[in-house]
Amino acid sequence: MAERLQKVLARAGYGSRRQIESWISAGRISVNGKPAELGLTVSPADEIRIDDKPVSVATSLARVIPRTLIYHKPVGELTTRADPEGRPTVFDNLPRLKTARWIAVGRLDMNTAGLLLFTTDGELANRLMHPSSEVEREYAVRVLGKVDATILEHLLKGVDLDDGRAAFTSIRDAGGSGANHWYHVILKEGRNREVRRLWESQGVQVSRLIRVRFGPIELPRALRAGRHRALTRQEVVALYRAAGLTPPPAATRRTPVRHHGRTGKAGKGTATQRSRGRPSHRR
Repeated sequence: MAERLQKVLARAGYGSRRQIESWISAGRISVNGKPAELGLTVSPADEIRIDDKPVSVATSLARVIPRTLIYHKPVGELTTRADPEGRPTVFDNLPRLKTARWIAVGRLDMNTAGLLLFTTDGELANRLMHPSSEVEREYAVRVLGKVDATILEHLLKGVDLDDGRAAFTSIRDAGGSGANHWYHVILKEGRNREVRRLWESQGVQVSRLIRVRFGPIELPRALRAGRHRALTRQEVVALYRAAGLTPPPAATRRTPVRHHGRTGKAGKGTATQRSRGRPSHRR
Protein backbone atom coordinates (compact mmCIF):
# COMPACT_ATOMS: atom_id res chain seq x y z
CA MET A 1 0.00 0.00 0.00
CA ALA A 2 1.31 3.45 -0.95
CA GLU A 3 1.75 6.15 1.71
CA ARG A 4 2.83 9.77 1.72
CA LEU A 5 6.59 10.13 1.48
CA GLN A 6 7.02 12.38 4.52
CA LYS A 7 5.02 9.99 6.71
CA VAL A 8 7.09 6.98 5.64
CA LEU A 9 10.41 8.74 6.19
CA ALA A 10 9.32 10.12 9.57
CA ARG A 11 8.24 6.68 10.75
CA ALA A 12 11.59 5.29 9.63
CA GLY A 13 13.36 7.83 11.85
CA TYR A 14 14.89 10.24 9.34
CA GLY A 15 13.24 13.32 10.85
CA SER A 16 9.91 14.83 11.78
CA ARG A 17 7.26 15.22 9.08
CA ARG A 18 7.80 18.98 9.11
CA GLN A 19 11.56 18.55 8.65
CA ILE A 20 11.07 16.13 5.78
CA GLU A 21 8.56 18.43 4.09
CA SER A 22 11.18 21.19 4.18
CA TRP A 23 13.74 18.80 2.64
CA ILE A 24 11.27 17.94 -0.13
CA SER A 25 10.72 21.64 -0.84
CA ALA A 26 14.50 22.19 -0.91
CA GLY A 27 14.97 19.40 -3.46
CA ARG A 28 17.00 17.18 -1.13
CA ILE A 29 14.83 14.08 -1.66
CA SER A 30 14.35 12.11 -4.84
CA VAL A 31 12.13 9.16 -5.72
CA ASN A 32 13.11 6.92 -8.63
CA GLY A 33 15.65 9.49 -9.78
CA LYS A 34 13.26 12.44 -9.86
CA PRO A 35 12.89 15.28 -7.31
CA ALA A 36 10.13 14.47 -4.85
CA GLU A 37 7.07 16.70 -4.49
CA LEU A 38 4.88 17.39 -1.49
CA GLY A 39 2.00 14.94 -1.38
CA LEU A 40 3.88 12.23 -3.28
CA THR A 41 3.07 8.66 -2.23
CA VAL A 42 5.58 5.83 -2.30
CA SER A 43 5.48 2.03 -2.28
CA PRO A 44 8.06 -0.70 -1.50
CA ALA A 45 9.14 -0.72 -5.16
CA ASP A 46 10.25 2.93 -5.13
CA GLU A 47 13.89 4.01 -4.70
CA ILE A 48 14.16 6.88 -2.23
CA ARG A 49 17.27 9.01 -1.75
CA ILE A 50 18.11 11.86 0.65
CA ASP A 51 20.97 14.06 -0.54
CA ASP A 52 21.57 11.38 -3.20
CA LYS A 53 22.08 8.68 -0.55
CA PRO A 54 19.71 5.68 -0.62
CA VAL A 55 17.51 5.23 2.44
CA SER A 56 15.76 2.13 3.74
CA VAL A 57 12.07 2.40 4.54
CA ALA A 58 11.06 -1.23 4.05
CA THR A 59 9.88 -1.67 7.63
CA SER A 60 7.75 1.47 7.57
CA LEU A 61 6.11 0.54 4.26
CA ALA A 62 5.47 -3.01 5.45
CA ARG A 63 3.51 -1.59 8.39
CA VAL A 64 5.45 -3.68 10.88
CA ILE A 65 4.30 -2.91 14.41
CA PRO A 66 6.93 -0.57 15.95
CA ARG A 67 9.07 -1.78 18.81
CA THR A 68 9.82 0.34 21.87
CA LEU A 69 11.99 -0.52 24.83
CA ILE A 70 13.37 0.97 28.01
CA TYR A 71 17.10 0.83 28.78
CA HIS A 72 18.86 1.47 32.08
CA LYS A 73 21.95 3.41 31.01
CA PRO A 74 24.98 3.10 33.29
CA VAL A 75 27.54 5.85 33.80
CA GLY A 76 30.33 5.63 31.22
CA GLU A 77 28.28 4.85 28.10
CA LEU A 78 27.81 7.33 25.26
CA THR A 79 24.46 7.98 23.59
CA THR A 80 25.81 7.53 20.08
CA ARG A 81 25.88 4.74 17.51
CA ALA A 82 29.68 4.62 17.30
CA ASP A 83 32.59 6.31 19.04
CA PRO A 84 35.91 6.97 17.24
CA GLU A 85 37.75 6.27 20.50
CA GLY A 86 36.05 2.89 20.91
CA ARG A 87 34.25 3.78 24.14
CA PRO A 88 31.08 1.80 25.00
CA THR A 89 27.77 3.12 23.67
CA VAL A 90 24.16 2.55 24.65
CA PHE A 91 23.57 0.77 21.33
CA ASP A 92 26.08 -1.98 22.20
CA ASN A 93 23.57 -3.73 24.47
CA LEU A 94 20.42 -3.39 22.37
CA PRO A 95 18.92 -6.29 20.39
CA ARG A 96 19.96 -6.45 16.75
CA LEU A 97 17.38 -5.52 14.12
CA LYS A 98 17.38 -6.80 10.55
CA THR A 99 15.27 -4.22 8.71
CA ALA A 100 14.61 -1.43 11.23
CA ARG A 101 16.90 0.67 13.42
CA TRP A 102 16.76 1.79 17.03
CA ILE A 103 16.24 5.51 17.58
CA ALA A 104 17.20 6.99 20.93
CA VAL A 105 14.54 9.25 22.40
CA GLY A 106 16.83 12.05 23.52
CA ARG A 107 20.27 11.66 25.04
CA LEU A 108 22.01 11.27 28.37
CA ASP A 109 25.61 12.43 28.73
CA MET A 110 28.34 9.95 29.62
CA ASN A 111 28.24 10.75 33.35
CA THR A 112 24.44 10.51 33.64
CA ALA A 113 22.69 7.22 34.32
CA GLY A 114 19.10 6.09 34.17
CA LEU A 115 16.18 5.79 31.83
CA LEU A 116 16.58 5.89 28.06
CA LEU A 117 13.80 5.02 25.63
CA PHE A 118 14.45 3.47 22.22
CA THR A 119 11.96 2.96 19.44
CA THR A 120 11.82 1.95 15.79
CA ASP A 121 9.07 4.56 15.23
CA GLY A 122 10.72 7.78 14.06
CA GLU A 123 7.53 9.82 14.31
CA LEU A 124 7.12 8.82 17.97
CA ALA A 125 10.75 9.70 18.74
CA ASN A 126 10.49 13.09 17.06
CA ARG A 127 7.24 13.97 18.79
CA LEU A 128 8.57 13.01 22.22
CA MET A 129 11.77 15.04 21.73
CA HIS A 130 10.17 18.15 20.22
CA PRO A 131 9.99 21.04 22.73
CA SER A 132 6.35 21.73 21.79
CA SER A 133 5.33 18.35 23.25
CA GLU A 134 6.54 19.45 26.72
CA VAL A 135 7.04 15.86 27.86
CA GLU A 136 8.32 15.78 31.44
CA ARG A 137 11.77 14.43 32.30
CA GLU A 138 12.36 13.66 35.98
CA TYR A 139 15.83 13.28 37.49
CA ALA A 140 17.22 12.23 40.85
CA VAL A 141 20.10 14.63 41.61
CA ARG A 142 22.76 14.39 44.31
CA VAL A 143 24.37 17.77 44.95
CA LEU A 144 27.44 19.18 46.65
CA GLY A 145 27.07 22.60 48.19
CA LYS A 146 24.65 24.48 50.39
CA VAL A 147 21.16 24.79 48.92
CA ASP A 148 18.85 27.36 50.49
CA ALA A 149 15.38 28.64 49.68
CA THR A 150 16.77 31.46 47.51
CA ILE A 151 18.58 29.02 45.24
CA LEU A 152 15.49 26.85 44.86
CA GLU A 153 13.41 29.93 44.06
CA HIS A 154 15.87 30.98 41.32
CA LEU A 155 15.85 27.51 39.79
CA LEU A 156 12.05 27.49 39.66
CA LYS A 157 11.65 31.04 38.36
CA GLY A 158 14.36 30.62 35.74
CA VAL A 159 17.98 31.53 35.14
CA ASP A 160 19.83 32.64 32.01
CA LEU A 161 22.09 29.99 30.53
CA ASP A 162 24.32 30.43 27.49
CA ASP A 163 21.62 28.94 25.24
CA GLY A 164 18.64 30.78 26.73
CA ARG A 165 16.51 30.93 29.84
CA ALA A 166 15.79 27.68 31.66
CA ALA A 167 13.99 26.53 34.80
CA PHE A 168 12.82 23.45 36.62
CA THR A 169 9.05 23.01 36.72
CA SER A 170 9.32 21.18 40.05
CA ILE A 171 11.93 20.54 42.76
CA ARG A 172 11.34 18.02 45.55
CA ASP A 173 13.69 17.42 48.47
CA ALA A 174 14.44 13.68 48.48
CA GLY A 175 16.49 13.48 51.66
CA GLY A 176 20.08 12.92 52.70
CA SER A 177 22.53 15.32 54.28
CA GLY A 178 25.83 17.02 53.57
CA ALA A 179 27.50 15.65 50.46
CA ASN A 180 24.76 13.06 50.07
CA HIS A 181 21.70 15.29 49.64
CA TRP A 182 19.23 14.38 46.91
CA TYR A 183 16.54 16.27 45.03
CA HIS A 184 14.07 15.21 42.38
CA VAL A 185 13.71 17.79 39.61
CA ILE A 186 11.45 17.96 36.55
CA LEU A 187 12.08 19.58 33.16
CA LYS A 188 9.89 19.80 30.08
CA GLU A 189 12.73 19.96 27.57
CA GLY A 190 15.98 18.17 26.88
CA ARG A 191 18.81 20.64 26.29
CA ASN A 192 22.40 19.48 26.57
CA ARG A 193 23.48 19.04 30.24
CA GLU A 194 20.61 21.28 31.29
CA VAL A 195 20.12 19.82 34.78
CA ARG A 196 23.80 20.15 35.63
CA ARG A 197 24.07 23.64 34.18
CA LEU A 198 21.05 24.89 36.10
CA TRP A 199 22.51 23.79 39.43
CA GLU A 200 25.99 25.05 38.50
CA SER A 201 24.53 28.48 37.73
CA GLN A 202 23.82 28.70 41.48
CA GLY A 203 27.26 27.51 42.55
CA VAL A 204 26.03 24.00 43.32
CA GLN A 205 27.83 20.97 41.90
CA VAL A 206 25.96 17.84 40.77
CA SER A 207 27.83 14.74 41.95
CA ARG A 208 25.33 12.19 40.68
CA LEU A 209 22.49 12.35 38.15
CA ILE A 210 19.93 9.68 37.28
CA ARG A 211 16.94 10.06 34.98
CA VAL A 212 14.08 8.22 36.66
CA ARG A 213 11.14 9.12 34.43
CA PHE A 214 10.39 10.19 30.87
CA GLY A 215 6.76 11.24 30.39
CA PRO A 216 4.55 8.41 31.74
CA ILE A 217 7.40 5.85 31.83
CA GLU A 218 9.31 5.31 35.08
CA LEU A 219 12.64 3.52 35.48
CA PRO A 220 11.75 0.10 36.97
CA ARG A 221 13.60 -0.67 40.18
CA ALA A 222 14.14 -4.27 39.01
CA LEU A 223 15.86 -3.19 35.78
CA ARG A 224 19.60 -3.30 36.42
CA ALA A 225 22.12 -0.98 34.80
CA GLY A 226 23.07 -2.12 31.30
CA ARG A 227 19.82 -4.02 30.77
CA HIS A 228 16.68 -3.37 28.76
CA ARG A 229 13.13 -4.63 28.40
CA ALA A 230 10.26 -4.09 26.00
CA LEU A 231 7.52 -1.73 27.13
CA THR A 232 4.27 -3.33 28.17
CA ARG A 233 1.16 -2.66 26.08
CA GLN A 234 -0.11 -0.28 28.76
CA GLU A 235 3.18 1.66 28.70
CA VAL A 236 3.16 1.84 24.88
CA VAL A 237 -0.35 3.28 24.84
CA ALA A 238 0.54 5.85 27.50
CA LEU A 239 3.71 6.89 25.65
CA TYR A 240 1.97 7.37 22.29
CA ARG A 241 -0.77 9.38 23.94
CA ALA A 242 1.82 11.58 25.65
CA ALA A 243 3.24 12.27 22.18
CA GLY A 244 -0.20 13.08 20.78
CA LEU A 245 -0.18 10.01 18.51
CA THR A 246 -2.54 7.09 18.00
CA PRO A 247 -1.03 3.94 19.55
CA PRO A 248 -0.13 1.18 17.09
CA PRO A 249 -2.13 -2.07 17.14
CA ALA A 250 -1.12 -4.63 19.72
CA ALA A 251 1.12 -7.48 18.65
CA THR A 252 -0.77 -10.65 17.86
CA ARG A 253 1.48 -12.78 20.04
CA ARG A 254 2.05 -11.85 23.64
CA THR A 255 5.56 -12.31 24.96
CA PRO A 256 6.66 -12.15 28.60
CA VAL A 257 8.62 -9.16 29.82
CA ARG A 258 12.27 -10.12 30.15
CA HIS A 259 15.25 -8.08 31.22
CA HIS A 260 18.05 -8.31 28.66
CA GLY A 261 21.56 -6.94 28.47
CA ARG A 262 25.04 -7.65 29.54
CA THR A 263 26.09 -9.43 32.69
CA GLY A 264 28.98 -8.86 35.05
CA LYS A 265 29.58 -5.20 34.31
CA ALA A 266 25.89 -4.46 34.80
CA GLY A 267 26.02 -5.96 38.26
CA LYS A 268 28.65 -3.42 39.29
CA GLY A 269 26.42 -0.64 38.08
CA THR A 270 23.58 -1.99 40.19
CA ALA A 271 25.67 -2.02 43.34
CA THR A 272 26.65 1.57 42.71
CA GLN A 273 23.05 2.61 42.22
CA ARG A 274 22.12 1.13 45.59
CA SER A 275 24.68 3.28 47.42
CA ARG A 276 23.69 4.87 50.69
CA GLY A 277 21.64 8.03 50.51
CA ARG A 278 20.05 7.38 47.14
CA PRO A 279 16.32 8.09 47.24
CA SER A 280 13.68 5.76 45.90
CA HIS A 281 12.63 6.14 42.26
CA ARG A 282 9.03 5.88 43.34
CA ARG A 283 7.39 9.15 44.18
